[in-house]
Amino acid sequence: MTATHAVQQVSQLYQIGEFAQRTGVTIRTLHHYDRIGLLKPSVVAESGYRLYTDRDIVRLQQIVTLKFIGLSLKQIREMFATEAYDLAAMLRLQCDILEEKRRGLDRAIQALRTAEHRAAIHGDADWESFQQIIEVLIMASNKDVFANYFTPEQLAEFERRSAADPDAVRQGENDWSELIREVEASVGEDPAGEHAQALAARWAELVNRFTLGDPDVEARLKQLHTDNALWQTMPKPYSDEALAFIVKAQSIRREQSPG
Repeated sequence: MTATHAVQQVSQLYQIGEFAQRTGVTIRTLHHYDRIGLLKPSVVAESGYRLYTDRDIVRLQQIVTLKFIGLSLKQIREMFATEAYDLAAMLRLQCDILEEKRRGLDRAIQALRTAEHRAAIHGDADWESFQQIIEVLIMASNKDVFANYFTPEQLAEFERRSAADPDAVRQGENDWSELIREVEASVGEDPAGEHAQALAARWAELVNRFTLGDPDVEARLKQLHTDNALWQTMPKPYSDEALAFIVKAQSIRREQSPG
């Protein structure tokens, strides 16, 4: 688009310094957004200057808002790349996620207040109080971790399922804990053996219960579990030996499956 044509369509053109001052975003940030294809100046003048328009202010406002409510720059870029993205739906999904985070923080605050009250009365909080705090904080931390691997739509679906049937979610967590304990205890067995194959079948069933057969969710779940950088910052749910054992058992199970 030429500068002359652009002037006919927009009320104002801004060089990058003017645009940064007007929007409160640094020039360095604008250069970064330009470089990654998130927000490029709409106009290239005959002089070679790259100029922003009022429409770019609207797009920048959308970027800042989506970033504030938790989307990564990659997710925002992918959303804008979609020809018919639904901004209202995306904002609604993120609002649902933030509301769930707020409820998690409310639960954590309540647990801390309870421990504080008991400590004030008895001089110390009992073990159950601290266990409750730990469980609440771990739950909130896990949800934050999930946000790095799954799309907002998938996260919203997880929240919907959790709200619709919290007992099923707790049962799933218990089933995973029990299965992981059994897998840990079975390390060293023959992965092709009857017991190992039964464990592999249960493992596949629990994965399918979570993913509902969605291959994209399954791929993202696998990425989460194999991200070494993640597990350097938090404890693994199972040992490397247990993972190697169940992966081998699953491989054998797939080879033996008909078709």
